[in-house]
Amino acid sequence: MEHVDDEKQQQSTRTRSFVTRGRKTEAQTRAIDELWPVYGVEFDGRLLDLDAAFGRRAPRAVEIGFGNGENLLTLAERHPGTDFLGVEVHGAGVGRVLGEMRVRGIENIRVVRHDAVEVFEHGLAEHSIAEVMIYFPDPWPKVRHHRRRIVQPDVAKLIVRALAPTGVLRLATDWEPYAEHMIAVLDAEPGLVNSAGESLFIPRPEDRPVTKFEQRGERLGHAIFDLEYRPAAHP
Repeated sequence: MEHVDDEKQQQSTRTRSFVTRGRKTEAQTRAIDELWPVYGVEFDGRLLDLDAAFGRRAPRAVEIGFGNGENLLTLAERHPGTDFLGVEVHGAGVGRVLGEMRVRGIENIRVVRHDAVEVFEHGLAEHSIAEVMIYFPDPWPKVRHHRRRIVQPDVAKLIVRALAPTGVLRLATDWEPYAEHMIAVLDAEPGLVNSAGESLFIPRPEDRPVTKFEQRGERLGHAIFDLEYRPAAHP
């Protein structure tokens, strides 16, 4: 359990897209203690054996930074034939998802508590992922923090490497400057094609759950920006 409870991240020359924060509740801590051995996936810098982790071979979706897990849990319930891998660094979110999995009887989620960039760099086989989701990531609005944003050219290349030829990358944000940053970075990646056309956003997908976070943003008057990209090698 030392790996799961350790809030410190290994030192790296790469700028992290996150800062660990927040305390776990007693229920979240208990959920991790009891359920991590079943649904947690330890990442040690090597390729993950997802067939063994899920106990089957099925289409796989990865959500980067699932927060409190609303989207991840809802999609897993709706699509029991798909395996969902959630990657999150914050213990509170991990604990909440594990606890809700038990309450709802969800079996098709596995959780990695680690830096998503390193997981994509070393842990996922080439062209093995059907869908990658990045929903409402930290916008890091201050200019001096823009380098912390998860959507960067090097990360885009890692996602291209992981996506199956028929795969899809989906993103959403309620922060317009970040939406513009996302579309500039991803439209410039030769391995991706914007489904809506260059410099364009897609309508909100019907299948994307509306989370409490998104509802809060809308109440504050924030517009929601959705993006969808397919591999350039899409048949």
